[in-house]
Amino acid sequence: MIASTTPALAQNDEMASIATPAQPDAIALGTGKLPGATAPEAWHSQYGSVFARNVTVATLTPFLPDPAKATGTAVIVAPGGGFQTLSMQNEGWDVARALAARGVAAFVLKYRLNPTPQDLATFARPVPQGMRPPRPNAAAMMAGLAPQIADARAAFATVRKRAGEWHVDPSRIGMVGFSAGAMLTMATTVAGQDAKPAFIGNIYGPLAAMTVPADAPPMFVALAADDPFFGNGGYGLIDSWRAAKRPVEFHLFEQGGHGFGMYPKTTTSTGWFDEFTRWMAMHGWLKPAQ
Repeated sequence: MIASTTPALAQNDEMASIATPAQPDAIALGTGKLPGATAPEAWHSQYGSVFARNVTVATLTPFLPDPAKATGTAVIVAPGGGFQTLSMQNEGWDVARALAARGVAAFVLKYRLNPTPQDLATFARPVPQGMRPPRPNAAAMMAGLAPQIADARAAFATVRKRAGEWHVDPSRIGMVGFSAGAMLTMATTVAGQDAKPAFIGNIYGPLAAMTVPADAPPMFVALAADDPFFGNGGYGLIDSWRAAKRPVEFHLFEQGGHGFGMYPKTTTSTGWFDEFTRWMAMHGWLKPAQ
């Protein structure tokens, strides 16, 4: 499976159990409990950040801008973690807070995950190289995302239903995902039926070629060339979007590894968020619709 993130500091790479954080604003999405899951939701710290595991009930947490600064644009934020964990802080809350500071209503999607051992030490124990199953390719992973796509659809439906309360334009709801969250973003775009994101961000997700819907939304892509998972797989997704004559912007950073998210690093990959918001501004999403 895809590693949840790249360490910001090597000395912080050990997993440590933590109490489940208070999430008073989290909204249950009503997609049900993940069938067959028995282990309770658990949280741990690693790399100076916070992760969730064994998520069986999907939630959506709003991070709303000052109404005086609200642009009417919203973004569903999908953290990554190989569908085994969720990088809730680095690829969720911190992203949402940064978007809200720019007048964008952001909503962190805590989607359901594949079950993992309840005991953290067992989960964290390295698997010998020869015993590791082959890592499934992106197409295979996307094909098995029915629960997560349902969670994403419910997130879009919830934001549209409460758009007036949250000062959101229902036609200006995008989605940005990281790693596995980027896979979910792409799956939602092509198979999410009524979700229909107005724009999407694929941050260090797989870039395999795909069939592009005729009404595919504008897409922003950021990847580090030294990403150990997706840095050497080609850029077919970019070619697919361009061949379909759909808007796409692609940033290939020289360095950054996988999972850089909102971590402050010395690499230029740290600038992906500023580039993303410049792209949003270019399309007019950072000012109220006329």
